[in-house]
Amino acid sequence: MLKVGVVGLGRGSSYFTMFSQYKETEVVAICDSNEKKAKEFAKVNNVKSWYTDFGKFLEHDFDIAVVATPLPLHVSQSIQALEAGKHVLSEVPPANSIEEAKKLVKAVKKAKGQKYMMGANMNYIHFVREWIKIVNEGKIGRIIYAEAEYIHSLPKAMVNPDGTPTWRAHLPPIYYCTHSLGPLIAMMKERFVSAIGLSTGSNVAPKFGTIDMEVALLRTGSGAIVKLLCGFSVERGGGHHFYSLYGTKGSMETTKYPSLENAYVYFKDDQQTKELVPIKISINDPNAPDEAKQGGHGTSEYYLVRDFVQSILNDTNPPVDVYTALDFGLPGLCAHESTKQGGKIVEIPDPRKW
Repeated sequence: MLKVGVVGLGRGSSYFTMFSQYKETEVVAICDSNEKKAKEFAKVNNVKSWYTDFGKFLEHDFDIAVVATPLPLHVSQSIQALEAGKHVLSEVPPANSIEEAKKLVKAVKKAKGQKYMMGANMNYIHFVREWIKIVNEGKIGRIIYAEAEYIHSLPKAMVNPDGTPTWRAHLPPIYYCTHSLGPLIAMMKERFVSAIGLSTGSNVAPKFGTIDMEVALLRTGSGAIVKLLCGFSVERGGGHHFYSLYGTKGSMETTKYPSLENAYVYFKDDQQTKELVPIKISINDPNAPDEAKQGGHGTSEYYLVRDFVQSILNDTNPPVDVYTALDFGLPGLCAHESTKQGGKIVEIPDPRKW
């Protein structure tokens, strides 16, 4: 039985639910800087040990630390947990700067058997997993161009109850590129090597200087191009994910609304798809057990947790290890650097060379 500790009880509540579904794991400790939230969560969910101090939390006897706190804490808390002998499942994005990313790689290399994985839940969305199979079968050929968007209006998440800005108010939106790039990298099987970025500036929430939207143009080593758009301070009800892929033998594209329910495909070598054909897609795996839908984000996190747990039990490399995680995240950091330089090309480092 692997014992689990969860820090950050907003996003972490979903991981608490998922780890509670597996017979191989048990959540034995929780932590949140909000004492009332931690105490009430522990009481409702029958968790005996709760903490507000992260250092004290790490002294508790458990095997896996789930880091589900805000982005500015991901690297520092992941490193502390690794140094305390814990396996780490970290929320996205992986790092808040290139310097942090280098420190994370160093800590993972230094770890003595502990696993690090980033919780890239979009890679476990059902239709994404199905599209990865389609690409692997060669139905659209080699991907030469793709687009992705993650737009989510989050005005309430930008401000604390006392009116001060949250970390999200200062977040360059392109930093949150992992939801878009994770699936694309899994399909393209390439690393991005250069980035160009531009932003709209701060128009919707100028009080805190919040960037409305950022766009990036990314290039892979083989010359394929990706256009990426991220925005969280936007005047749009709700949010959406969007993916569009163009290959040498076909294309696949989701609709923007309703998000992740409908798509169009064209496969040149398939008689049934000689023209664009509408298909239904889903975030839920129809073959998943009922408990897989209890964590949120469809059935994705059920399989994400399963794969992480199995990597520990079988001593194998996690599917989204530190290098893969940074392949998902570094393009956003570099695109924002390009934005600050007026759209100049910025080379994206390979974390395997650090």
